[in-house]
Amino acid sequence: MTEPLLLAATRVGTYSGNRLLTSASGFFFARDARLYVVTSRHVLIDEPTRHFPDRIAIDLHVDEQNLTRATGFSLPLYRDGKSIWRTGRDAGSAIDVAVIELERDALPDPVLLHAFTPAHLQAALDDVEVGAPVLIVGFPLGFHDTLHHLPVVRQAVIASSFGLRFQGQGYFLTDARTHRGTSGAPVVMRAAAAPDGGELPWKLLGIHSARLDIGDRDLQQDESLGLNCAWYADILMTLTDGSKTPPAGEEDAVAPAEPGGSP
Repeated sequence: MTEPLLLAATRVGTYSGNRLLTSASGFFFARDARLYVVTSRHVLIDEPTRHFPDRIAIDLHVDEQNLTRATGFSLPLYRDGKSIWRTGRDAGSAIDVAVIELERDALPDPVLLHAFTPAHLQAALDDVEVGAPVLIVGFPLGFHDTLHHLPVVRQAVIASSFGLRFQGQGYFLTDARTHRGTSGAPVVMRAAAAPDGGELPWKLLGIHSARLDIGDRDLQQDESLGLNCAWYADILMTLTDGSKTPPAGEEDAVAPAEPGGSP
């Protein structure tokens, strides 16, 4: 068996019909009896680049003894012309996080995965210090163990005050070498024991979004900052609150009139 952390992440492919558009990262989050796949909002829709997929596919392992056995599981993004994924806004801006609920009865039987839970979220922000080591678990440029269908891990450190929203936005910074395809990856910190008594001894701190750069950087003289945005993971408590009706807005967005634009 492999480390449970690697089975908590999944590769996310975006499609327009049968045409593959992009590859990204995601992970599983469970709350009560509900199970979700989490990724970045811009993986599911990105208006500036005309990225309008109509479905995603995730990898699921189906044999506990043989990790080479996996299957692609397709999820539509729209039903009756409206999105079935949830995202939202906070006081500062739109949030680059989205969740899609998985119907457990529709999953393969058996299925092998691990999911973060609310117990894995970091309750006390002051307990995470700047410079603390974290891991980003994902699929950079789509790269992964293609035989066993497992992600790779990049080392990172917290690069801004975890107790303060960076520039008033709902994210903190990490210092790490990242690439396209890592969007939607979990940012985790080792815990002494699994917070929920399960098999994941990790704290879920954030969701990797994108590299952060300076608009006026001299491309010839100045290297990239190597800094990244990671949205605070506690937003998942809002996005997975099944007792609330999704607010009007992006959660009820009409399906794009021109799906399949360039990613």
